[in-house]
Amino acid sequence: MDDQTGKETSILFIGHLAIDRTIRFKKTFKPSLGGSVSYGSLALTKYQQKFKVGIISHIGNLNFNQTLLRKLERMDIDLNGIKWSNTHNTTFMLDYLDHDRILTLQSRSPDLNFTDIPVSYLEKPPKIIVLGPLCNEISYEYIAQIVDLFPNTLIGIDVQGFIRKIDSQGVVSYAPDKDLISNIKQIINLIGDRLILKGSEVEMQLISGCKEYHEIMNFFRKINDNSIFIMTLGEQGSWLVKNGKQLLKIPAFQSKRVKDETGAGDVYLAIFLLEFYLSNNSWTAVEKCAYLASAAASFLIEKEGTNGVETKKKILKRVQKKKYIV
Repeated sequence: MDDQTGKETSILFIGHLAIDRTIRFKKTFKPSLGGSVSYGSLALTKYQQKFKVGIISHIGNLNFNQTLLRKLERMDIDLNGIKWSNTHNTTFMLDYLDHDRILTLQSRSPDLNFTDIPVSYLEKPPKIIVLGPLCNEISYEYIAQIVDLFPNTLIGIDVQGFIRKIDSQGVVSYAPDKDLISNIKQIINLIGDRLILKGSEVEMQLISGCKEYHEIMNFFRKINDNSIFIMTLGEQGSWLVKNGKQLLKIPAFQSKRVKDETGAGDVYLAIFLLEFYLSNNSWTAVEKCAYLASAAASFLIEKEGTNGVETKKKILKRVQKKKYIV
């Protein structure tokens, strides 16, 4: 789909747009727009102007305030792929204490349906697709159709929404679930060589069944030849692996302050995918992409919500200064 400037939508984020209701040290904040697709799309739009960014999602309008979309609209993100229904939207309560949080799902939008993707995206396939579900709203069958109809598209996955377990009270955890783990492994095999997958330490432990970091990365190294797997480790940085390549350990960059860590992994993945797409795909280039992604995430946590996304110019300066968390 082309906009008024003639830009073709080249980067497509798929997943629920969430309403985040945050409590931090018992202080309640105004509901804000959350979800991987929000953080990722805003990060890439602020980072670059060459490619237009779009979102595929499903919003329940019973409890969704449309003013939450204003930031996306101001950044000229393509929202034509959003379907609206007379139901409740995906809503999370985030209760923070120090660096820990209790995450509770209060309501949920319907699952995504491949037939809701605008025809324009099928006619002009995106260069990059980022799958960022929040509560298992993207099925294996949905992804199979994407793999089939977009054979040349780079596909990124944030695994959190594929393997979260949600109990009858809505409390979100990473308790082992054989069906969820089996599903994400099947998805990894389905996408194959054009996959870049990102997960936190806990998420990657859960999928691999391993505890020690090197064991985790060796597990993913053996899955297929060309996929790249990223494990984010907070202040310890991130580790990247690919079959036949040396393990990369990327440091975390020092932030001016730590205000809100939500969405750091989403920003990391978004910046990494774009830089990888623009690179020669060598392992040296992958390392450079990861440094940029790590620096971008260090900006995000300095401000609340999505306000910490930054320009490539500022991110490059932070990379060049090499001020890492030791």
